[in-house]
Amino acid sequence: MSHTALIPSHRKPRRNASKTALRAGVAGGVLSTIAVAGAAGPAQAEPVTQTIEMPTITAGVSTTVAASAEATQQVALDLETQAHEEAAATAAAKDAKKAKAEAVRKAEAKKKAEAKAKAEAEAKAEAAERASRSAERTTLSTSSGSSSSGSSSTATPSYSSTATGTAASVVAFAQAQIGDAYVSGGTGPNSWDCSGLVQAAFRTVGVDLPRVSQSQSTAGTQVSLSNLQPGDILYWGGAGSAYHVGIYVGGGQFVGAQNSSTGVVQKSLDYDPPSGAVRVL
Repeated sequence: MSHTALIPSHRKPRRNASKTALRAGVAGGVLSTIAVAGAAGPAQAEPVTQTIEMPTITAGVSTTVAASAEATQQVALDLETQAHEEAAATAAAKDAKKAKAEAVRKAEAKKKAEAKAKAEAEAKAEAAERASRSAERTTLSTSSGSSSSGSSSTATPSYSSTATGTAASVVAFAQAQIGDAYVSGGTGPNSWDCSGLVQAAFRTVGVDLPRVSQSQSTAGTQVSLSNLQPGDILYWGGAGSAYHVGIYVGGGQFVGAQNSSTGVVQKSLDYDPPSGAVRVL
């Protein structure tokens, strides 16, 4: 017997192929079971290591985003335009208000200037008329009633009015002032202007007339110069803008405070034909 027959061999015995395959299948099954159990277990058991992909922006989403941006930009432009329009409207309103105020101011100034010019023109016309009269008229004296002078007809007319009632009182007062001085703005008792004499004559019968000739020329009813009665007010110039007034005493004659050269006189209507007449009594 060999001395080596009882020594065991240190080489592992070979496994046959079938056993190896069986063991590999069992191991694979176990590992699969473990993997499935791990996936079904709690979420916190194993961290997720899989990468999640973000959704891809499609052409439709891109178009929607672009349209929204464009709409936002259009709203901004509209708001800016509206702000400009409102600012322009406010400025225009201020300019219009200022222009209106300036127009009103100019209109008032023009109206005042026209009124002043009219008053000055009327005053100049009255002054010119009085100046022309002063160059033609002579001073008249009140008739003394004496028969020693045969030329009394060249002085104050000797016509005696046939007026009655209040008209007679007006005429008598006016004739009593013949020979008094003419003074602009005079209201008596010894000096008069034309409207001052007329006003004073009518005041004796309780009639209160306006002070100036312009107003006295419209104080009564307009009458024709061919239908005059004693006590009618005669005026020279337009009704409402007369520059001279007198009192008709009858017989085609009137009494008036003419100018500073003649004073208060009685004259024929032919001497200075009036423009019109008004009847107060």
